[in-house]
Amino acid sequence: MRRTFTVVTAALACVAAGGAVAGCSGSSAAKEPSAEQLLDDANDTMKALKSVTVDGRTTTVATGEGFSSRLTTDLKGTCTSSRTWTNGARLEQIRIGDADYVRPNRTYLERAGKDVADKGEQERWVKSPAKETALETEEAGLSNCTRPFSSFGKATKGEPTEVEGRPAIALVVTDEADKGGTYTFYVATKGKPYLLKVVYKGTEYHSTTAFSAFDEPLGVRPPADKDVLDATGLSGD
Repeated sequence: MRRTFTVVTAALACVAAGGAVAGCSGSSAAKEPSAEQLLDDANDTMKALKSVTVDGRTTTVATGEGFSSRLTTDLKGTCTSSRTWTNGARLEQIRIGDADYVRPNRTYLERAGKDVADKGEQERWVKSPAKETALETEEAGLSNCTRPFSSFGKATKGEPTEVEGRPAIALVVTDEADKGGTYTFYVATKGKPYLLKVVYKGTEYHSTTAFSAFDEPLGVRPPADKDVLDATGLSGD
């Protein structure tokens, strides 16, 4: 009888406390999500965004050279992007639907072996169908406005931290296909599980990619007509 009374008393105490005390949550505590689940949730959250800004910096280990970049995108077919190399070359792009506007600076053109007749900086944008620039490599500095946001490799939990003042957890990912390379994904732990930053350290290069302006207005517009050289239809198709 005393055992029954004790159990009933304990149960009533849990009800009164709303189940918020030790021993009131049942036979087992809620299981914490794994590193893989946290990363999957972050990728799903990022893929559902209507807009995001991506800032990146990549440095070659051997030479210290590299580039910085910025992409503001709807993750579909509208975006603005820019890439600036340590050698001074710069390439800007605006993609709106089926049209690309691309503006290389003088150094970019010279590095590509192009003759630049006028003195001073090159300020003109070149308009062409997006399908004609879609085959350009990422190294050329152009973007198709999309991001993969897919999980890979083996993930393990790191330490809680902050990214730009936002609470986050570090998820360390290694991949057998990338010997000597390590990715650290920083996922927000307050509010939606946004991917806040990715740091990659490999044998050939290091990179840092930061994400911000989640679902903020995109505001992508074409350049002024007076600044555009329309190359549509000049490809010979």
